[in-house]
Order: sequence, then C-alpha cells, then structure tokens
Amino acid sequence: MTTKHRARRMFELLEPICLVTFMAEECNEELAALGHRTYWDGYFASRAAPLGRVPADVVHAAFYSFADGEVARHIPSAWETIPPEASVAARERGSAAALRRILGAGTAGSPGLRRAADLTTKAATSAPTAGRVMYAGMRSLAVPDDPVARLWHSATMLREHRADGHIAALVGERIGGTEAHVLDALARGIHPPESFGRIHHLPKERLAAVMEGLRERGLVDADGRFTDAGRATKERVEALTDELAAPPYDALSAAELDELVAVLQPLTATLEAAGSR
Repeated sequence: MTTKHRARRMFELLEPICLVTFMAEECNEELAALGHRTYWDGYFASRAAPLGRVPADVVHAAFYSFADGEVARHIPSAWETIPPEASVAARERGSAAALRRILGAGTAGSPGLRRAADLTTKAATSAPTAGRVMYAGMRSLAVPDDPVARLWHSATMLREHRADGHIAALVGERIGGTEAHVLDALARGIHPPESFGRIHHLPKERLAAVMEGLRERGLVDADGRFTDAGRATKERVEALTDELAAPPYDALSAAELDELVAVLQPLTATLEAAGSR
C-alpha cells in the first residue's frame, strides 16, 4: 500500500467515527443542555474551543470552508455564557455516548475497540504540529482514558490533521472555501453544484460570482460542469491531501497498521450501516 493509499484508507475507516459528532443526537443534546440555542452555535463553539477565545476572523481562517460572515453569527457570542472548555467537553461526552449506542455494549467494551483506540492514539499524537492549527488545538487537549472516548478523540485529531493539509492543498491551487464546495459537489455528481447542501443557502449573487470566477479560470464550463482542467485541479488537491495526511501513520509499524485496519473494519461497518446516527 502506497503512502497516499494508506492515508486514504485510514480516512475511510476513521471518518464514520468522527461523523457521530455531526450526525447523532447525543452530541446535539449535550450541547443544547449547556444552553447552545442552535446546532450551529454548538458546532462552532465546540469545534473551535481548542483554539481558545479567539475572534471570529481566526475561526473563519482556521475552518476555511465557511462563507464570509457565517462564523461571526456564532463566535464569540456562543462563548459569552458558556465557556469553550464546557463546549468541547460536551462534544466529547455526546460523541462517545453515540458510539457506545451504535456499536453496542459488547463491541464498545471489547479488546478490539481498546486496541483500535490505542493504535489510533499512537498515530494521532505523533505528527508534527507545525502549520496544523486545528490539529495543534486538538493536541493541546487531554487524551481521554475511556477507550471509546479516546478512539473518538484520536480519530478527530487525525481528521483535523487531514483537514489542515486539505486547506493547504486548496490554498496552493488558489481554491477558496466556497469554490472547494463547488468542486466537491461536481466530483460527487451533483448538478447544478449550487444546489449542494453545504452552499445552497448562500445568496444567489454570491454563488453566481463564485461560478463566474471558476468559469473565468477554465475550471467549469458554461453549463457549470467540470472542464478537464477543473477535474485535474480537483484530483491534484485530493492527491496532495492524501500525501499530507500520511505522516501520523509513520509512527505505526507495518504490523500495527495492518492490525489497526483489521480492528477498525467491523467498527466502521457498523457505523456506516447506521449512518453514524
């Protein structure tokens, strides 16, 4: 398995673990119980919490993919009465509870899950933090003792590490956050790309300007579909993202990596069947 293929395979195996944070009700319920009024208040407050009480502009820069003004609707107001530390702790509790429910008590308490948590943590705590803002933020948090929470925490560290690298790849190709969603929509076969769920709510004028900019660069055609240059750009971004996501797994021996894949596969299959809900 090549370095890039290894990183892609690990992303496929770990992503369903991370997705419970956004898909399952337990996390939303924990954040709402703190007093967060909406899903997005809880999302921004808990995901940005490892950065500390930074301004909205800093969160906007670190997250990269949100349109201008979206972060500022939630940060710093979401922290005015709820400390960031409380939000990130609630996210961990809810995510771990969702994993326990979906996987079942037997699997959640199994030696296989504990081993998955151990190996994932070994990888997640090994990579350099330079240039990895969100990953460094997650690395600053204590790693939970509970194996289920530790597996979620470490998978999320690796997700943020990958996301930091993805942003670097996008910046290198001069692809902005909203533009990235357009290219992602096209890669998923969604047309028109403006209908993609992550951007469809944006003002029509904003979306029209983004599409026009992509046309001027020759990345989409008059009908809003990929040109050859646009598809090649998307493929370069994804290839570099995989390459930049590989360093954490250098901490694992070949045997450990094979073992991690083996113990994660049944966990991932269960989570995928449930839609991480």
